Amino acid sequence: MMKMPLPSIDHVKVAVRVRPFSQREKNSGSKCVISMHSKTTTAIQDPKNPENVKTFTFDLAYWSHSGFQKDKDGVLISADASSNFSGQRDVFCDLGRGILDNAWQGYNATLLAYGQTGSGKSYSMIGFGANKGIIPNVCEELFQAIENQGKSQEYQVTFSMLEIYNEQVRDLLSSTKKPGGLKIREDQQLGFYVDGLTSVPCENYTQIERLMEQGTKIRTTASTNINASSSRSHMVITIQFKQVALDNGLTKQSSINLVDLAGSERQKSSGSEGDRLREGSRVNLSLTSLGNVISALADVAMGKKVLHIPYRDSILTKLLQSALGGNSRTTLIATISPADICYEETLSTLRYAERAKRIRNKAVVNTWKLTRASRTEESTSCLEHGNSIMAEQPPPLHNNNNCEESEQSLPPPAGLNSSWVELPMNSSNGNEKNGGLEHTCCLKHLSPPEVCFLADTQHGSRVPRMDWAHQLELAREEWGQQFATIAHEQQMMKTLPHLLNVNEDPQLTGVLKFFIHAGTHSLEPPDKHAPHHLLLEVLRIAERHASFANLDGQVTVTPHSKCKVFMNGVPITTKTRLQHLDRIILGSNSAYLYIGLPSERGGEDVSRFDYEFFQLERAAAEGVSVDKLTGVAHSIDGKSDPIVRAVFQDYVKLMPLVAEANQMSEELRKGLKLELKVKNLASSDSRGYDLQKEVMVKVTNHWSHSVWIWSKAKFINRKFLMEEIYQSFLDGGDGHVAQESDPFWDPVEVVHLGSAHIWLQSLAYCMKSEEQVEFLNCDGLEEAVLHVHITPCSVTGQEHGEDDVVIDPLELLGKRIDFQIHIIQCFGVKWLKEDTKRGIQLGYRIYDLPNPLYTKAVWKIVNPQIEETVQFAALHASLEFLNYLQTNALIVDLWGLQEGCAELSSSQQDFVITSEGHIVLDTNITSDVMGAGQATSNQISELYLKLFKLEQETDLLRNINRALREENLFLKQSLARIGSGEQARKPSGTPKRTGVAAQLPPAKEINQMHARRANYDGELAKALKAFYQSMNMARGQFLRLRHHKLPDDDQMLRPFIRQQSQMFKDFGDLLESSLWRLKNDVALLVKKKREFLSHDRE
Repeated sequence: MMKMPLPSIDHVKVAVRVRPFSQREKNSGSKCVISMHSKTTTAIQDPKNPENVKTFTFDLAYWSHSGFQKDKDGVLISADASSNFSGQRDVFCDLGRGILDNAWQGYNATLLAYGQTGSGKSYSMIGFGANKGIIPNVCEELFQAIENQGKSQEYQVTFSMLEIYNEQVRDLLSSTKKPGGLKIREDQQLGFYVDGLTSVPCENYTQIERLMEQGTKIRTTASTNINASSSRSHMVITIQFKQVALDNGLTKQSSINLVDLAGSERQKSSGSEGDRLREGSRVNLSLTSLGNVISALADVAMGKKVLHIPYRDSILTKLLQSALGGNSRTTLIATISPADICYEETLSTLRYAERAKRIRNKAVVNTWKLTRASRTEESTSCLEHGNSIMAEQPPPLHNNNNCEESEQSLPPPAGLNSSWVELPMNSSNGNEKNGGLEHTCCLKHLSPPEVCFLADTQHGSRVPRMDWAHQLELAREEWGQQFATIAHEQQMMKTLPHLLNVNEDPQLTGVLKFFIHAGTHSLEPPDKHAPHHLLLEVLRIAERHASFANLDGQVTVTPHSKCKVFMNGVPITTKTRLQHLDRIILGSNSAYLYIGLPSERGGEDVSRFDYEFFQLERAAAEGVSVDKLTGVAHSIDGKSDPIVRAVFQDYVKLMPLVAEANQMSEELRKGLKLELKVKNLASSDSRGYDLQKEVMVKVTNHWSHSVWIWSKAKFINRKFLMEEIYQSFLDGGDGHVAQESDPFWDPVEVVHLGSAHIWLQSLAYCMKSEEQVEFLNCDGLEEAVLHVHITPCSVTGQEHGEDDVVIDPLELLGKRIDFQIHIIQCFGVKWLKEDTKRGIQLGYRIYDLPNPLYTKAVWKIVNPQIEETVQFAALHASLEFLNYLQTNALIVDLWGLQEGCAELSSSQQDFVITSEGHIVLDTNITSDVMGAGQATSNQISELYLKLFKLEQETDLLRNINRALREENLFLKQSLARIGSGEQARKPSGTPKRTGVAAQLPPAKEINQMHARRANYDGELAKALKAFYQSMNMARGQFLRLRHHKLPDDDQMLRPFIRQQSQMFKDFGDLLESSLWRLKNDVALLVKKKREFLSHDRE
């Protein structure tokens, strides 16, 4: 009897790897925020706060960002002895060989690759070109080790490959697509397994290479058909490795699971924030569930009480149950981007990996013995046919004809098991040929029932089992067919022009090849069977989409009707000649690289034409650039701001997704138009600082004219849900769903149209402000004009006059300040011009108000009269409040109302109200003066810095006036003392004046002096009022400059530059003239006062 091996308690081994900058990150001047000071530590620096550095410790940390070079074979190696660069071989030696060691010992082994899309997961797992990844290296060294073993054991290796997308399992070794995907079954012994998954016997590494190529082709075709990026799917490769001792029948089996997870950014919990529909659809479910499982297991490891581990919440977590907390030795490699623009995603990945390393698994050696009869049968087969390697599930445990019944024997390993092993039959032709075009997408395999055997052991049933040698013989025949097909394809690639697919995943780029033979051939969907057409199913490929012609040594493409075809980023509508390495996009986003005739080809490196190249080229053709998105150049030390770069990256990434959503809307007849917009958050910042921008999606219904604004996260969530409906439509459905579940529909809602800034500096000097300001939308264009008054007043609401103007705002410190905001009217509201059934509301919030105030709704009037007044009171004006008035603006938001939407409202219960019914401001007196809220100089544009310096000069002039005012106060006190002395001397006539009294003027002159002082103060108040009105005009012009965007039409570029130059000139002139006028006015007042004082001394 065998003794049960004791389980070993192992923590999940975690490694982190940082990749080099991508080309886009290099072009945008990204900065590296990752550092690795040892082989185990990883530190990340917050780009917004460089002093904030977080450090994580893992089992291994791989620096692959810099310090490398290519050798003669194209393999990346360390540039010199001092470099700490870790190449593919280094990663394999640590992780891959650990997997192989565990497999030889009989342990199950799992490797998970986790990280955001584009962080290097697939590169680490699969590799690229000469830089082989972990999976091919594991397979190659496994067979090398088998060849070096003796003849006393039999080694059996089987290979399977699947993809999980949208909670459906796709067999990547079978060209037959099963509706709804393969089913997941559960067995008491096997655990969860995939029913009907193809498992192919392999004799050498070359065969595994071919299987991986075949699986990649099927994966590429599937992602093209449903327009789904591979970054949203999980790929799982399973290698079953069995070692059978020929002398005693002792069998060890290891299940090696190699998992390339979907992009981690799809897992964001904020994906459905503010969305009425479920989060992320089923596309996100797997990663969300995986995160929940890891968190629960981490809590268990920390000693916390966990009632339930949610393995059953998704297909992925079911299949990974043994890998996480079960019978497996598991490794996780977390791949991260070094760029500052990916800081949030990278930090999330590191935290995820930190939780995963706490998980404890209980791995056991998977062993059992065969019966003598079964061992004799298999030994005879092995001796007759050599040391063969064949694919097979372990024999049923409870079948007495096949194994010894032992209370100590262990079941075969659970995990990614196959219920049916499909052995491919001979195929007469591996290619689909149609006229002059051949599509070598995938190789088809047939799986007759007599070639399969059932692995379900719970019923102890027996089915006919194929002889091991017979299985290998059939497999060898199929390998011969495949090698012939591959040779034929390679020959055509040398002689014929063709299209290569370009995918977001580099592993799927160049997998599909469409050969263009001599003649004219149309591009049509696969349900067409005309003699000369190319079978291609992609989003928005019409019944006759385009034609390719190969005539007289020239290849041309001709779009049909209004079908979308882009060449080198530019849409084409007529017959166009193709040049070698032209880039073609069919429909919304199906990208292909054209490889020309042999005579046109050279030694070009086609790898530079990746998915990113296509998208940047298309963005440039559409006029999208950093300057275009931001209106003006944003740079720090010659490089664009990280926030702006991140927005640009988001914009470019979302462009194809928005195009796809529009095409799905059109095909499903939903009537929606989606547009990308960039929201400038400066519009909601009361200081006007251009601190941040974000991408959003404007959605318009053609039929009802309803408008919605979706955040980036909400759009991505809706896009997943749209894909589900579209896939159902492709499968034969009508695409109809209930309205409440329709991602193309939302209830009508209030839409933010734009914001206006009314600067409050005049209020700090008790001066009335009368403004007509523009509402600027997210494009920086005028949406409407607002007429508003801001008036300082008494408690009773009586307007202050010029006599109440203060020279220094500090005079108001600790005193009560009352003022009224009177919103009079809006002019020329475009929202109302577009649809007369619409309405508007205005909303604003000042200083520390907890919630905005909203005006009444006005409907169906293009120039709505508002006429609403609200009085505010600061009972004891604090220094913070006075500083706020001098440096901030009142933000008034313009909201668009649609028929059927709820109007905005504010409750008086949210505010503190005086006995007179006025709203109280400045309720929290603190000593923290604005310092924490002030932006650093590197966040302020050059123009704002200029304005800021001018205001500093104004402060200097204000200090001069304060000194002069102190002189006036001293004079006033002196005159008062003299006046009281005259009143005391009346009894005996007019005595002779002596001392100071003799030197002072008579009472008449004193009154004149009082009048002159009041006159000087009034003149100074008028000068200050004129100056601050000019400053408000300058600020308004400055905001218009900031939002002034480049034109879409290149022909308008020169007039735009002239207009921009003139606006800059006018802005500078206005600033200079305002300051010059203030300086002159103050200088004149100072001169008059000095003359008066000198005359007085005489």
